[in-house]
Amino acid sequence: MAAAVRWTRAQWLLLMVVCTVLALDGLDVSMVGVALPSIGHELNLGTDALQWIVSAYVLGYGSLLLLGGRLADLLGRRRIFLIALSVFAAASLLGGLVDDPAILIATRFVKGLAAAFTAPTGFSIITTNFAEGRERNKALSIFTTFGASGFSLGLVVGGLMTSLSWRWTFLVSVPIAVLVVILGNRFIPRDTPDATDSGHDIWGAVTLALGMLGLVYTLVSAPDQGWGSVATIAGFIISAAVLAAFAVIENKVKHPLIRFGILREGWVARANLSAVGLFGSYLSFQFIVTLFLQSALGWSPLAMALALLPTGLIVATSAPFADRLINVFGATRLILAGLASMGLGYVLFLRVGTTPNYALDILPSIILLGVGFALAFPSINVQATAGIRDSEQGLAAGLIQTSTQVGAALVLAVTTAMVSGHSDGGTVPSAAAMLEQYRPGLVLSAAVAIAALLVAAVPARRRAAALAA
Repeated sequence: MAAAVRWTRAQWLLLMVVCTVLALDGLDVSMVGVALPSIGHELNLGTDALQWIVSAYVLGYGSLLLLGGRLADLLGRRRIFLIALSVFAAASLLGGLVDDPAILIATRFVKGLAAAFTAPTGFSIITTNFAEGRERNKALSIFTTFGASGFSLGLVVGGLMTSLSWRWTFLVSVPIAVLVVILGNRFIPRDTPDATDSGHDIWGAVTLALGMLGLVYTLVSAPDQGWGSVATIAGFIISAAVLAAFAVIENKVKHPLIRFGILREGWVARANLSAVGLFGSYLSFQFIVTLFLQSALGWSPLAMALALLPTGLIVATSAPFADRLINVFGATRLILAGLASMGLGYVLFLRVGTTPNYALDILPSIILLGVGFALAFPSINVQATAGIRDSEQGLAAGLIQTSTQVGAALVLAVTTAMVSGHSDGGTVPSAAAMLEQYRPGLVLSAAVAIAALLVAAVPARRRAAALAA
């Protein structure tokens, strides 16, 4: 039997600091999701505008994750982590105090930018301070479970905060972030950045940031502009051209920002595709269900949050066991099982009507989603960084986080376009009409999860066929 993993006190404190920040990121996203109907009512915002409160965060997050992870490798993980977290705290404070929707959306964008640095940097802090194997698997399982737990439990916290005022969904993050900055300054070990690489790929950094920003912006603005509009098509073409220029630069410079060879590792590519399906489907599902339960069925924010609580409890209580399951069954099997559970949960939710029975109609889906997230999320992150050298752990972390956020941006944008396309204009629809309006988005969440399952299953079927031969 393998020896139990034993960590020093310093390692535990380090892990708790970075885990808290990832949980705070997840908490922030889901808390604001719960508050959307209240924000829309107070600031007189429609569904399309409310999407931007979610999408502005995704825009900032998804556009700079690759750059954030790589700059942490080059400029120092501790420095980048603490600066970005301080910016996150300041933007949270401003967002909770303003009345102008444009400024509110801008603060969400800034928080996304900050999280684009803290998430991959925290990831790489762990992978460079915990040895690969059982020790790193355990640390990453705890780390990613904290993120998923923050996202899931943020529903309940968001319900409680929104019962007071939607502003508290912004303000509650401030003291937590400030405290973690203080603790991080003490417990995150100083690292020595590789100064030899830091100034050699300026144009690569510029084209990557602009290309990703343009791509994610085009995705999240397409529902307003129209998927076939000149602006949307031009946005995709320009973004593709800038990213193509980035690829050319990376293949020519001596010290590239991103080594594309990392994606030739099959398990890395599969992990990133799995992340697109997992998070893209779930964020869209939560967006629709939050609006449906509160706006169509008249549930209070707290009642809605408590109804979804089992998902968070399952994910949160799975942390001590995730690494053991990965070591016993392997990451690939758990990813397949998790995506299958998620897909089944979405399909079962399609039975929900305008007078649902919670125990029979809603709870089975909530449990399946919790089990699926608990199995797949840590396994995807372990698979994405396995076998990657320390100097590129920030890059690998940035890739998987980018896949997560770009997947969320794409699926949410398509979902919003489908929902808006079924809107009845300025009239106030009935609960039945709203259910029909939201149903295509629910079908899309199920389809995305099932597609990700099929893609992840292809290598497994090929291996089985080869062994049989």
